[in-house]
Amino acid sequence: MLELVACLGFLGLIVVALIIFYIFSVYNGLISLKNNIERAWANIDVLLKQRSDLIPNLVETVKGYMKHERGVLEDLTRMRAQMLSAQGPAAKAKASEALTSALKSIFAVAENYPQLRASENFLQLQQQISAIENQIADRREFYNESVVLFNTRIHSVPDMIFAGMMGLKDKEYFKASEGEKENVKVEL
Repeated sequence: MLELVACLGFLGLIVVALIIFYIFSVYNGLISLKNNIERAWANIDVLLKQRSDLIPNLVETVKGYMKHERGVLEDLTRMRAQMLSAQGPAAKAKASEALTSALKSIFAVAENYPQLRASENFLQLQQQISAIENQIADRREFYNESVVLFNTRIHSVPDMIFAGMMGLKDKEYFKASEGEKENVKVEL
């Protein structure tokens, strides 16, 4: 009889240990996903800042050539300021899309200025901005995949119980609005 009590006590101890291990595992998994989203967002933010830092150089490079395109340059400068002041994924996404549209306009208008297109500075800036745009797209995809995993996990049983106790809420996606998906209209 004493052996049976000892055996049941040992099994009970193993069950308690497994439950504690499971709780720690869920907690650590949720924290890991949350931190992954924050890291992914920080990576996007760095690229958005790099792109914004290139804008003044681009404006200075094209200013002398595009004397009749003041509106395009002013739009680009305004979009850069909005990008730098935007807070959170939704606002940054909206500002980023507007800035991308303004950059596309600059590059489209530059087609009318052969000397500008031949400028080494302009070509380098165009290549750098294009490379950063591609990196932003890749990082956006990674960020949104991380958000999907996190949001799915905090709504799955039993993780949703722990997520509720931890105060974890859905993270927002980095996405463009419907209006920003339209083609850029360039009037020459």
